[in-house]
Amino acid sequence: MALAAGSATQTGRLVIRNIGLLLSGRIEQPILDADTIVAEGGRIAAVGRAADCDTGGASVTIDAHGCALAPGLIDSHVHPVFGDWTPRQNQIGWIESFLNGGVTTMISAGEVHLPGRPRDVVGVKALAITAQRAFSAFRPGGVKVHAGAPLLEKGMEEADFADLAAAGVRLLGEVGLGGVKAGDEAKRMVAWARAHGIQSTIHTGGPSVPGSGYIDADTVLEADADVIGHINGGHTALPLNQIRCLCEGCSRSIEIVHNGNELAGLTALRFARELGQLDRVILGTDSPAGSGVQPLGILRMIALLSALGDLPAELAFCLATGNTARQRRLDCGLIEPGRAADFVLMDRAQHSAGTDLLDSVRKGDLPGIGMVVIDGLVRCLRSRNTPPAERVPEVEDGGST
Repeated sequence: MALAAGSATQTGRLVIRNIGLLLSGRIEQPILDADTIVAEGGRIAAVGRAADCDTGGASVTIDAHGCALAPGLIDSHVHPVFGDWTPRQNQIGWIESFLNGGVTTMISAGEVHLPGRPRDVVGVKALAITAQRAFSAFRPGGVKVHAGAPLLEKGMEEADFADLAAAGVRLLGEVGLGGVKAGDEAKRMVAWARAHGIQSTIHTGGPSVPGSGYIDADTVLEADADVIGHINGGHTALPLNQIRCLCEGCSRSIEIVHNGNELAGLTALRFARELGQLDRVILGTDSPAGSGVQPLGILRMIALLSALGDLPAELAFCLATGNTARQRRLDCGLIEPGRAADFVLMDRAQHSAGTDLLDSVRKGDLPGIGMVVIDGLVRCLRSRNTPPAERVPEVEDGGST
């Protein structure tokens, strides 16, 4: 079949039937009693049993053949630059490759790797607005990249954040990667950003790139950013007692990333569960980075936290979907009417020791992805990056969406 181009929009009605397991993304009810989804205009129109859904008049019908369906995965922490190229690894096509890992949405934590990145206030604002505009108009493989995340530099005033917000900028890059590193100075700018509807993320742990610095728990708490970026370090983590302090000392999002300290990540997960606040935990890759580009990074985090963190696999998927969507104020990530029709269809990998998809993830295996849908359009068939799935969905009619 012909796959939808990046700028395409859904027309007609999409019906996905014979879903074997429907993961909702909602941590309060991670599994839905449903086997059918209907989407129209890029939005979920109905979810339920086939007999209860109006499936007539479909322009495209997908037979899931018993595969599991989950919301498209969200990577809460990436560092894009321009287009589908990363200068950090001099690699082209990395975002489209993440699509083959089930990622349908990415959140920029700053376009920090741009060669010659401007450090003056005018340049900082210009870069952020340009990145926001560019990725609004360009979607590699259909992936939604929320970009334009300026790094805080000395000399920025509240009027600058008002200008950025008026131009459509909704994110701050990692606090601590720019010239502003002190807690009191960051707190003032984070508050200005929040007042204008701009969400903030703070670097946590040891320095990761030239110009970044060590950000300890006291600085994180004082700055009071909306997201505790890579609480498990990017790459070097804080001492575990400081990670506990962060989990207990505020109510902000707890972000665990692939390119961090695995022990620290598992420990942060345990602290969040002990506090009864698993809904605060979100997942990212913090890529591209020195350790490379990881198209399967979010899937690997799900498997790691389930297998070694003793977290039911259906809940682990929520950390990378509904949790992130709610913490990041996105319209995707949950299977419910009105949300974006972003889905990943997958099954147990061939020859996995697990008895089914959830059991295989709980045993540490990655699932095999058979299809990815974004805004009601088929964007990817059998993944070139995951292991082959035992079952794969099939487009029955309407060969092009």
